[in-house]
Amino acid sequence: MLEDLKQSVCRANCDLAGSGLITLTWGNVSGIDRREGLVVIKPSGVPYADLRPENMVVVDLDGRTVEGNLRPSSDTPTHVMLYRAFEKVGGIVHTHSRYATIFAQARREVPCLGTTHADHFYGPVPVTRPLSESEVNEDYEGWTGRVIVERFTGLDPIAMPAVLVAGHAPFTWGKSVGGALDNAIALEAVAAMVLGTWSIAPGAPELEPWVLEKHYQRKHGTKAYYGQK
Repeated sequence: MLEDLKQSVCRANCDLAGSGLITLTWGNVSGIDRREGLVVIKPSGVPYADLRPENMVVVDLDGRTVEGNLRPSSDTPTHVMLYRAFEKVGGIVHTHSRYATIFAQARREVPCLGTTHADHFYGPVPVTRPLSESEVNEDYEGWTGRVIVERFTGLDPIAMPAVLVAGHAPFTWGKSVGGALDNAIALEAVAAMVLGTWSIAPGAPELEPWVLEKHYQRKHGTKAYYGQK
């Protein structure tokens, strides 16, 4: 079942570990087959070096296991919540990468200070509100997904394919599994650049909005001209 997607998700999880964004088993990647309404996700707690396509777990959009002998990632309820809410998303990545997580723990957005950021993210990367005690006790992972969806009211999740969960860590997504991984790598890079910029220029201004607009649209807009056709 979904053998090609299992291959893609397994490879992305291994690439995530190789990217330096993962410590121990702190992270996961999933992908969705929209036609089947099924999600393939990393099994919980399995070391990345041991992952094989056949280890991937298939779940439905309610998070129930459809195929697989291992338990799916503990973050599965968050992933399926995002897939239900963000219909154009094809892959999701969750990490505890160092610099993006610093911003999540500080409960600060990652501001757009330069064009590197603008090439990937259309404005500051948002941060969610913290979860309440009752939400954590009721359904921690489910409510993590809900506060992300809540934060994206009025935002386009394709133009802003990343979020910081307050006190927790980042989630990124994309139209594909590979795109979600690229956005996780980009988020970590721009978060590190902001901290570096602030270390030598505290209070450095955000990028001018017309430059943000130019850089984002030249790569992602209807008249984009970055790269090859």
